[in-house]
Amino acid sequence: MIAEHLFGVFIMMKQKYVGTLLGIVVTLLSGTMVDAQEQSNNRENKLPLPLALSVLIEEDVYPAPELNNGSGPMWCYGSTPLVRAGDDVFVTELTVEPSAKPLNNCRWKLLKRDAKGWHCLFSDDVHRTREPSPMVVFPNHREVFVSANPTLVTDPKTYAGPSQPQIIRFPIGDDILKPETLLPGWDGKPKFTEHSYRSFVADGRNQELILFQNVDNTHVEWSFYDHLGNWSAQGQLVWPFGSDYVEPCPIRICYPTVAMVDRKVFFCGVSDIIEPNPQWAAFKKELTGRDWDYDFRRLFFTWTNDITREEFQPWVEVSSREKTCGWIMPCDLYVAPDASVHLLWSERALDTRLRERFFPEETQSEALCHAVVRDGKIQKRSDVMIRYENEVKPAASTGRFHVTPDGRLWVVCYVHGGEENGDGTIQNVSENRIVEIQNGEPTGKFQTIPLEMPFASFFTATVRAGNTPSPILDLHGTCPNSNQLRYAAVKLF
Repeated sequence: MIAEHLFGVFIMMKQKYVGTLLGIVVTLLSGTMVDAQEQSNNRENKLPLPLALSVLIEEDVYPAPELNNGSGPMWCYGSTPLVRAGDDVFVTELTVEPSAKPLNNCRWKLLKRDAKGWHCLFSDDVHRTREPSPMVVFPNHREVFVSANPTLVTDPKTYAGPSQPQIIRFPIGDDILKPETLLPGWDGKPKFTEHSYRSFVADGRNQELILFQNVDNTHVEWSFYDHLGNWSAQGQLVWPFGSDYVEPCPIRICYPTVAMVDRKVFFCGVSDIIEPNPQWAAFKKELTGRDWDYDFRRLFFTWTNDITREEFQPWVEVSSREKTCGWIMPCDLYVAPDASVHLLWSERALDTRLRERFFPEETQSEALCHAVVRDGKIQKRSDVMIRYENEVKPAASTGRFHVTPDGRLWVVCYVHGGEENGDGTIQNVSENRIVEIQNGEPTGKFQTIPLEMPFASFFTATVRAGNTPSPILDLHGTCPNSNQLRYAAVKLF
């Protein structure tokens, strides 16, 4: 329309204006073409767009309990005690039973947040347990499933003993609850205890779930619940074997991040064994006086293309800090529509206590790491954020993925440390930030989530627990200088 109008004016103008008007026409047309091309490129390459972050809710949920049993409200780190179904949000609370002694001195509650705020839907006042209870959700069917691991020991003063894994099913309509206890089927009679180290995830679209629960130092038991309501498959996932240790042994895997999509199951966790290096073990005993210290420094991944039909594939070691006694902790896992698997984990290069004696030339670093895996092969690895010692910059930890309905993948993390201002001064940073992942690496700049109290450790309403991709980022966890478990909802525009 612009071009046609200018051309009509051009016909009526004198010859001396021809050059000027032609230049205007060319400029306008070329500008329109450039804008269209830029928009096309942006759509094709999905260039990062800034978010208009809006904090909808930020509040306390319940006081942090003092358990004194080696566990805590954040203990189910690889799973989540937080789910969303439409406008309703659910959290499981961990409470202390005063009449019981550790280890099984806890009970759990199911809380719901609606327009009136938080209230308790259910409280298990019968069973005792040690660890928090993660959840999954089937949003379209309005069902919440809670993983419980009650002790079978009746004496509240008994230190430890056997347990019975249970799944409590809650239809969530109008708060008229009729909870149903489901007992997973197992391959044989595993000897479960209060130390479950369990993983609980769901395929919300297909209304299926799976429970993993550790038994001992050799393997983890798993049980699969299908869309017909049957525990139709069970098995064992055997740990990788540390043949390269001075004393070869199985490498127990703990704190895993697990996902299930169309019965494909992906499992990524960290080594959790007593220090296997004899020299380091002896030195650590000099420092701590303990006969034991645990190793968290090798990250392993495995998968199966059909949990009901195929065995798990051989373990793949994604990352290792074995040479310098470092530290690794899994953060999250996401299965993209193209079947690529995104892994997120925290990593420290070394244990500084050992540096002077064993590796004095090594440099410490703290990183939030990301990798893309396909068919067991690492396609790309990148640092979402990394800080080397003596650098004046913040470090990132406690990273989580968030998926929005348009299919965009984000990393949310806690950022802390010193940061230079534009005037050369240094400010202390303690905040949550978000950045988009594209083509296997962070794209664009981090944006600060404008929370009054940042989360240092937190869960999200992850798709691994059956939640649907959402424009709302749900956060639940602990904040510095607070004795409360808190919740926040952030709208991503």
